[in-house]
Amino acid sequence: MARKRRPVKSARQQKAARQPQAARQPQAAKGEHPLLRQLSKICLSLPEVVRRDLNDHADFRVRGKVFAYFLNNHHGDGIISVCCKSALGENVDRASREPARFYLPPYIGPRGWFGLRLDGEAVDWSEVRNLLELSYGLVAPKRLLLRK
Repeated sequence: MARKRRPVKSARQQKAARQPQAARQPQAAKGEHPLLRQLSKICLSLPEVVRRDLNDHADFRVRGKVFAYFLNNHHGDGIISVCCKSALGENVDRASREPARFYLPPYIGPRGWFGLRLDGEAVDWSEVRNLLELSYGLVAPKRLLLRK
């Protein structure tokens, strides 16, 4: 009977696996938006979260699944926001109740996501943390939720 072989990890993957979680996160770039810096502090405090930068945008993932986006002038809309996953229908409710603060982002809005504008009035970071934790809870494996 043939034995199943494990996939061979590259030297780069092996090195990354040996590094502590904090060492795998991107360093704050010169000129990084202060809102992104604050958002990163919240997201990276959750178990096994990784940040991926995409020009002026960033996404936050847990085990490969995105639970939050930082969008800065996405497709020229002039909005700086954090986008979160929501329970069924909650995104539409939020956007219709408070359209000055919440909106349905293009492409992902119809799939259960909503955006919270960060470019308006003073940001309530405890509200942002709550929304991010709820979004994280929708995509993270149950075992990670117990570790929080």
